[in-house]
Amino acid sequence: MGHTFGRHTRANNPVVVGGEGCYLIDSTGKRYLDGSGGAAVSCLGHRDPAVTMAIKDQLDKIAFAHTGFFTSQPAEELADLLIEHAPAGIDRAYLVSGGSEAVEAAIKLARQYFLEKGESQRHRVIARRQSYHGNTLGALAAGGNLWRREPFAPIMVEGSHIAPCFEYRERLETETAFEYGQRAANALEDEIERLGAESVMAFIAEPVVGATAGAVPAVEGYYRRIREICNQYGVLLILDEVMCGMGRTGSLFASEQEGIAPDIVCIAKGLGGGYQPIGAMLCSAEIYQAIESGSGFFQHGHTYLAHPTACAAGLAVVNAILQRGLIDRVQNQGDLLQARLTETFGQHPHVGDIRGRGLFRAIELVEDRATKKPFDSSIGLHKKIKKAAFEAGLVCYPGGGTIDGVNGDHVLLAPPYIIEDHQVDELVSKLDQAISQSI
Repeated sequence: MGHTFGRHTRANNPVVVGGEGCYLIDSTGKRYLDGSGGAAVSCLGHRDPAVTMAIKDQLDKIAFAHTGFFTSQPAEELADLLIEHAPAGIDRAYLVSGGSEAVEAAIKLARQYFLEKGESQRHRVIARRQSYHGNTLGALAAGGNLWRREPFAPIMVEGSHIAPCFEYRERLETETAFEYGQRAANALEDEIERLGAESVMAFIAEPVVGATAGAVPAVEGYYRRIREICNQYGVLLILDEVMCGMGRTGSLFASEQEGIAPDIVCIAKGLGGGYQPIGAMLCSAEIYQAIESGSGFFQHGHTYLAHPTACAAGLAVVNAILQRGLIDRVQNQGDLLQARLTETFGQHPHVGDIRGRGLFRAIELVEDRATKKPFDSSIGLHKKIKKAAFEAGLVCYPGGGTIDGVNGDHVLLAPPYIIEDHQVDELVSKLDQAISQSI
């Protein structure tokens, strides 16, 4: 592959040359059903004419202008549209180029907010084990995935991590789901008190955990208790919806289904649908006003903030989601996908859990269903499934280290919102074939 520095130096990936709806096409003409939207990115599928036209139209006007000098119409319209539909209290949109940038901006904003308020002692971020918040050093430090963190631990800032809300793995037989959720949430209060409330600035979490654990939603009441704890101790709640937001779980913002509003929310992936690199960090009016009435300057920035062409794409994607009834479609097709997965894998001896929301679903693979014992990590089961599925013409998103960063295997599914019934059947059939070949 010439001089490209790819993700894997020994990989020999096919060359993608085209896309059509839910399919990708390589240079040999082979078609692949995009069962994971890349990494939960391609929410509208490939080659959407309205989005590509919006990009072309913007390029004919102005491709780029630095935000140190200008704003642009697409940026202003996208920010307005996002805030119109954002959770209560969210008032401003800081437009960036991706999810890691959005999380990095959120962490820095949280710190500056407390500096502006005269609470300089607040600097600690609490997150959860088996979370993933991005690959920049700040976002990586916030995340709780052992495999991703370990090589860079010596150069990361100190973080703090509590147990996730992972019902399949963590709920005791003696607990109801609600009781378990309250116990899991109360771990945040314990950690705040251990660290000293005066030192904690933020708690960050994914409403539905994505890549590291495989579409794990919180149980009923968990996030309401989290919100109460944050309010009680004056800690900011940052929700990372980079993967689970923008309609992916059946509401535009995933937090809508939890009945709470965050102080800061990060979005990306489905915001641009893969048509342009774009993300956003949205914050409350209170946080913005602290900066505005204080220094007046957010001490952070990147060259491509609010890139006009990327914003034009994001605007077209969000309008498509809202105007084409795709939120309802995600709910309906998500129910269908769950039903097909249950029919095929519900009694499978090596499928321990089928979970998720909307078109954000996963299966967790186990050696023994009764004990939930995972396969030995040395087998690399998730890698085998990924390879077998790809050979069968299915792009899916398997992951390892589901339980603790080392042990456990899952397969994450996040197909485009436009997926048809017969394509759901194709997805599940090819996944079944890949699993059968791999175990």
